[in-house]
Amino acid sequence: MQRRDFLKASLAASAVALGSSASAGVTGQPVDSRKVSKIAFPEKRPLITYSDRPPLLETPRDSFTKAITSNDEFFVRWHMPEIPTHIDPDTYKININGLVNKELHISLNELKTAFEQVEVTSVLQCGGNSRSAFNPVAGGIQWGSGAMGCAKWKGVRLSDILNRAGLKKDAVWIGFNGLDNAAYYETPTFIREMRIDELDDHVIVAYEMNGEDLPYLNGYPVRLVIPGHYSDSWVKMLSNITVTNEYKSLFFMDVAYRIPDNDCECETPENKFKTTKPITTMNVKSVIGYPTNNTVVYHNSHVVVRGVAFDDGHGIKDVVISTDGGKTWKEAILDKDAGRYAFRAFRFAFKPTAYGKVSIMAKAINRLGAEQPLAQDIKWNHGGYKYNGIDVVTIEVV
Repeated sequence: MQRRDFLKASLAASAVALGSSASAGVTGQPVDSRKVSKIAFPEKRPLITYSDRPPLLETPRDSFTKAITSNDEFFVRWHMPEIPTHIDPDTYKININGLVNKELHISLNELKTAFEQVEVTSVLQCGGNSRSAFNPVAGGIQWGSGAMGCAKWKGVRLSDILNRAGLKKDAVWIGFNGLDNAAYYETPTFIREMRIDELDDHVIVAYEMNGEDLPYLNGYPVRLVIPGHYSDSWVKMLSNITVTNEYKSLFFMDVAYRIPDNDCECETPENKFKTTKPITTMNVKSVIGYPTNNTVVYHNSHVVVRGVAFDDGHGIKDVVISTDGGKTWKEAILDKDAGRYAFRAFRFAFKPTAYGKVSIMAKAINRLGAEQPLAQDIKWNHGGYKYNGIDVVTIEVV
């Protein structure tokens, strides 16, 4: 199927299959123990499905045993339901305008041939990943641990594109938007902004993911890649880059994706903290991919725990595992570092010596010494953002 006609034959069929299960992730239930539907969208294997319009698809936990997440199991998160049903790669252009010396209209071919090509391996994670673990329930999609993935992204440095256009001396902000639109005309457009001084050489406009064209549902034909940052700013189907000298007030900058602006970044359900700030860089986190909850293993068998850990780019120093409720911790073996922004895969072998329920806990520690807190020590916020509690799975030993 041609990507340019992808949605004509896909989303309608998915809607029929999904039916009333779009909200199947029941709020307030623990991560990985919720009743959810799995649907195979085109270019994807069956993924946990919360909605078909806009597509909201979560990667199952058992995918997180390796450093790279394959394209067909990579999670999907769109904000707007009106996604183009036809994209012609031969005529697609990215427009660069605003406070630039020369407006540019870059075709896909120019992007691939007229600039230096670069690659970055980076985690893409929704700010609400693991939201279902918050207690009490926080508002928003009740994601489990799979609103994340790690891929090798290929494209062009955003700074190279801006240098080609030439920034005027009073340029301060860059705004990004894509081709998806709201179904209702009063719904705010999804536009994100960043300061020019936040740019580094790792921020790219990507057209390739794991050696292939971007999957349609992951932003084909191009998307913004901002390593170390949550995915809300990784604009998909990127069509316009506008340079300005002042911040533009926008819903998805001023209202959505914000947390309390205090030392703990927290508040209480009864009292919403008045001053907020946007979520930006990711905190340290790990997820156990195997075994998963309710896996049955034999007493004294050889069990190898596998998972991934990551942070905002400082790098993972250690992952430690506990099988006795956190009383003792032992170091896991870390796989080769795939890059400062990438998943760091880990493994840990043990023999279960007790029968019945056994909990396995994983805690990541980065090179700055930051580590995951216990679930009961997680600071709560209304948006359910930035959850990074120590990961726990419970198995059955027989």
